[in-house]
Amino acid sequence: MPRSPVVPVLCSTTLIDAPPRTVAGLLRDSEVAAEALARDGHRFTAPARLLAPGDEVRLGTRMFPGVRLPVTTRITAISLSGMTSVLARGPVRDLVHTVTLTPTATGTRLLDELMWTAPWGSLGRIGDVLLLRRLVRRLLAARAEVLAERAAALAGASVVVATALVRDGRLLAAQRSYPPELAGQWELPGGRVEPGESEPDAVQRECREELGTEVRAVGRLGTDLPIAPGVLRVHRAEPAPGAAEPQPLEHSALRWVEARELAGLDWVAADRAVVADLIEMLTEQAPATE
Repeated sequence: MPRSPVVPVLCSTTLIDAPPRTVAGLLRDSEVAAEALARDGHRFTAPARLLAPGDEVRLGTRMFPGVRLPVTTRITAISLSGMTSVLARGPVRDLVHTVTLTPTATGTRLLDELMWTAPWGSLGRIGDVLLLRRLVRRLLAARAEVLAERAAALAGASVVVATALVRDGRLLAAQRSYPPELAGQWELPGGRVEPGESEPDAVQRECREELGTEVRAVGRLGTDLPIAPGVLRVHRAEPAPGAAEPQPLEHSALRWVEARELAGLDWVAADRAVVADLIEMLTEQAPATE
């Protein structure tokens, strides 16, 4: 007997007073999810603070006092337009959660659409209506509160820029030499934006100081990234005409890498979150082959 098609079970819309890049960055921030779930008595664990496609997160869903159901979901997509996750393990079937972000004149409209198939036949459908949908709506309301609070905090936070410098279809990666806990890992060059300085100007200055070369910033890449000092923003860049070869003035090594090599590098936590964006960027820029 064929299974019934999966149809939207629950939709919810909220407005966050922040641009889509900021809201998208907060959606991937596991601290936001953990705080939202904790407000309703649930537990949340993730492999990293900043989630990336392929990451699995675990929820200890509190159904009744002393009773928690384990649920694991997998992130399948994160972009400026939203995020999608699917069920990896859990009590329902075919769970898909899609978040769509739309810019408006007053902020970002966030649309949640959840689809799932209730188990256990008629009994499961009753529990779905009486329990599961109410639970999901409470969680979405708590997440909206945390998103609004975090977005307001980020509005005045310090900005750090990272540079995705591309030449001949390859990206420049820099290997950390300090502090000890990060030594040997790879990152995108960059640093703090100084007071009164624009982000593109900070990209140029940081590359001059760290690499001894001149670059030209050509646009943003990916979402905002909440980090301990404030917010990290990745900028695409290209060598300026006649620029010197980059040198590891503040790193132990530099390396030009192709798209296929990016996932194999041991990236610092923040830059790991944009590896998928970097791969897409290099793939799109690769020359067509006959």
